[in-house]
Amino acid sequence: MDEFLDLVIETNTVEGRLATTAAIAVLGFALSWVLGRLIARRAGDAYGRYYARKLSRYAVALVALMALAVVWRAFAGRVGVVLGLATAGVAFAMQEVIGAVAGWFNILTGRIFRVGDRIQMGGVRGDVIDITPLRTKVLEIGSESDEATWVNGRQFTGRMVAISNKATFTEPVFNYSAAFDYIWEELTVPVSHGGDWGQAERILEDEARRVSATEGASGAIHEMASRYPIPKAEVEPRVFARATDDYMELSARFVVPVRTARTTKDAMTRRVVDRLAGAGIEVASTTEDIRIQGLSDAGGATNN
Repeated sequence: MDEFLDLVIETNTVEGRLATTAAIAVLGFALSWVLGRLIARRAGDAYGRYYARKLSRYAVALVALMALAVVWRAFAGRVGVVLGLATAGVAFAMQEVIGAVAGWFNILTGRIFRVGDRIQMGGVRGDVIDITPLRTKVLEIGSESDEATWVNGRQFTGRMVAISNKATFTEPVFNYSAAFDYIWEELTVPVSHGGDWGQAERILEDEARRVSATEGASGAIHEMASRYPIPKAEVEPRVFARATDDYMELSARFVVPVRTARTTKDAMTRRVVDRLAGAGIEVASTTEDIRIQGLSDAGGATNN
C-alpha cells in the first residue's frame, strides 16, 4: 500500500503516472456517485434527479481530464499553441451560442419585442412567454398558410416553441403588438354582376363599421407618430370594389385588435351572409350547376 501511495505521489516516472491515473479514475467514479446522490435528494421530481446525476458526472469527468493532463504533462512547453487551438475550437463549436447571446442583446437593446408581444420569428407565430440569453419561447398560434399547424386561424395550438435568438440577425422579425396593438383585416364577398352589388356594398360597410376599432386604432397611431416618422394611416372602414370576369368582388377593410381578429371576422361573416340572404343577394362563385332533365316524347318515353 505504501509503495502504491509513493507511486501516486511520484509522477516523474511512467509507473507513477499510471498509478496516479488509476487513483484519479477511482476517485472520479466515487465522487460522481456521491455527488449524484446528494444533488438528487434535493430534486423535486424524476426529471430533476436525472439531470442532477448527468450534471455531476460531466463536471467530475471534466475535472478528472484536467487533472490527467497535468499528471501526464501533455501540454508542457506548448501552452500558447494549446490555448490558441482551444480558443479557436471553442469559438467554432460555440458560434451558434455566441450568435444567440448576441441576438439576446439585440432584442433587449433594440426593443425588437418583449414578453407578451405577438411576433413571427424563425417561421413561428405566437405570443412571447419568455426571453432567455439563448432562446425565445413562444406560445404558438395557427396559420391558414402553414400546413404544419392543424389550427387554421390565429388561435393557440397548445405548442410552446423555443427559437434561437440568432434568428433576429438572419430572418425578419414581425411584431404584431409592440407599438400598435391592431391589424387591418379584410372580408371579401363576390356578388354576381346581375345582383344588387350596391346593396351588398352597403351591408358590408355597415358591418365593417360595427366591428371596426377605429377610435382605439386612431389613438394608437397618434402615439406612434410621436415616436416614429410615419405617414398618416387610414383607419376608417371602407369597402373596395373590383370587377372580374365572373363577378363583382367587394372587399371590406377594417381595423381590429390583433388578439380578437379571428372571432371578430367570424361574427361579421355570419351577419353579412344572413343579411345578404335576407336581401335576396346571392354570393357568386366560379362554379356552375348543370342540371339535365329528361324530355318526354309523345309516347311517354323519356330520352336521356
